[in-house]
Amino acid sequence: MNAMLRDEPAAAPLSAKGLHHAYEGAHVLSGVDLALEPGSVLGLIGRNGAGKSTLIRAMVGLLEPTEGKAFVFGEPALRMPDRVKARLSYVAQQPEALSWLTATQMLDYVGRFYPRWDARFADDLVKRWQIPAKRLLAKLSPGERQRVELIRALASQPDLLVLDEPAAALDPVARRELLREVALRAGESGTTVLFSTHIVSDLERVASDIAFLHDGRMILHCPVDETKERFMRLWLPGRLAAAAPETALSHRKHADGSVSLVVERDGRGQWPEASRLQGARIDPLGLEDLFVEIAE
Repeated sequence: MNAMLRDEPAAAPLSAKGLHHAYEGAHVLSGVDLALEPGSVLGLIGRNGAGKSTLIRAMVGLLEPTEGKAFVFGEPALRMPDRVKARLSYVAQQPEALSWLTATQMLDYVGRFYPRWDARFADDLVKRWQIPAKRLLAKLSPGERQRVELIRALASQPDLLVLDEPAAALDPVARRELLREVALRAGESGTTVLFSTHIVSDLERVASDIAFLHDGRMILHCPVDETKERFMRLWLPGRLAAAAPETALSHRKHADGSVSLVVERDGRGQWPEASRLQGARIDPLGLEDLFVEIAE
């Protein structure tokens, strides 16, 4: 095995180590580590501008990071061999490629590059999603264009499916149909999925794991089911504000001097010591509340 890869788990479908990136001196990624387990559905969440698209592009080899490494099925993302590319499908947030072709022409052309291309599935989904198959891609609405790209990605029957804000241009019905297809692929075929979103309800429907990117840093990565047990809101009255733990994921000071924080259990399953002070209060957090508390 190449020495460059000795410390990289070969089984990881997609992983990143120490990714840094900057645009014109502004840091977009700051030391991001992330690895997907085979067969998992990882929802990458964060506010607009958090660095989600930059991270995804670096992880699939479309962008060379300032520092760090990314791997796809154990191969360097920037030098993926064809056998690895055939196992990966990626959909950008704003698809633009091959816009001079019709939907039918594009799917027929692209399908020739994938050994497991499911033409019948592609045709059926074009009809079910009511895509104007003979219209140029450039003439389609953003939602229709995104649906065509999603059909292309799903019909290739990938082992790894990477979607950057796949529901951004979709109406609620189309978004639910997409999530159903993603769940089916993951459940029936064992496809590993990474999708970015800021729509928390999408995560709750299909994701097995969540990764939270905030200001270019990965501040949490865990199974979705663990979030309610692992994170809580700690409220401290003004007289206890000085006892607020420095390790809190968020820290908000209120007009009356009280503070509210998002805190995490430690390795022994204990909440921070401040939570046991008289007058402190611990409140449960749903996934959307957790997102809002950290992102604001």
